[in-house]
Amino acid sequence: MAAPLSRTLRGALAGAAAAAVWAVQQPLDRRVFGVPYDDTELLGKLVTRGPAWPYVGAAIHVSNGALFGALYSLAVPAVSGPAWLKGPAAGLAEHLATWPGTRFTDRLHPAAAELPSLYGDPRAFAQATWRHLLFGAVLGELERRLNPPVAPEPEPIDDETVSTNGHGSIEHLVGTVSS
Repeated sequence: MAAPLSRTLRGALAGAAAAAVWAVQQPLDRRVFGVPYDDTELLGKLVTRGPAWPYVGAAIHVSNGALFGALYSLAVPAVSGPAWLKGPAAGLAEHLATWPGTRFTDRLHPAAAELPSLYGDPRAFAQATWRHLLFGAVLGELERRLNPPVAPEPEPIDDETVSTNGHGSIEHLVGTVSS
């Protein structure tokens, strides 16, 4: 139980760090893509419209990253493929799975009037793709460095294999000592 828990906690740390990198670089990608979309604003204003929304949004964003990182750390040992590709692939898979939900942001978000419309905007989609790719790359690399590869269980050694080591069997040794 200790190994999966420590693996999960290190995955959560990697995910939280990756989400923090995402949040810190947002001002740059907002200028590059020309879309004023900010994930911490989207999340923070979901909870509060007051002046604390940046802090609340950042906390939710980093927590979401930690949860994703914890789940990623448990799943990634079972995924085949190059290690460098696993994190970005997971980030992009999450992006493609959740992007259709942006269709409802304009109608259901409490601060919809203050947020840019995302669904159907190719620049917003490209911006979100970049963010998820960055998140996945940072997550994958940090998780790989923090969690050693899961070693396969050793095969049990049978008596026949032991006796073929070139030194005879233990029964022969015991028989010669007691004679």
